[in-house]
Amino acid sequence: MQIDIGIKEEDRTQIAAGLSRVLADSYTLYLKTHNFHWNVTGPMFQTLHVMFEQQYTELAMAVDQIAERIRALGVYAPGSYKKFAELSSIQDEDEVPKAQDMIRRLVEGHETTARTSREVFKIADGASDESTCDLLTQRMQLHEKTAWMLRSLLE
Repeated sequence: MQIDIGIKEEDRTQIAAGLSRVLADSYTLYLKTHNFHWNVTGPMFQTLHVMFEQQYTELAMAVDQIAERIRALGVYAPGSYKKFAELSSIQDEDEVPKAQDMIRRLVEGHETTARTSREVFKIADGASDESTCDLLTQRMQLHEKTAWMLRSLLE
């Protein structure tokens, strides 16, 4: 059935491609955060263990919202490690870094996801896709706030 939501098909496809990048960044950041939650050690263990759990739980809900928006635009959402690795701007983790390095890497991941969201926002805004703009605004706010909170632990 044709989709007639007031956004041209070409624009919907382009927005969905951008959202797929946001989804890949968010899912990669989710995995990284969950990994660090499991493996953090040291004097900040309790604080970071709890904080990382809150963060990966939020990211788990976010990836669902992003994927559902992609589907609402009439495009299939990516859903494999392979595809996420192709689309993500965030590096996967092959090691277990020290707690301070975990924090730094998560700051970088949140900042990267905020930048990707900001790029896609411009595309959605140009197509008058207020629903995607609203979703991306919320994501940028959350990633910027989380990056600030994590950076504060390093001072």
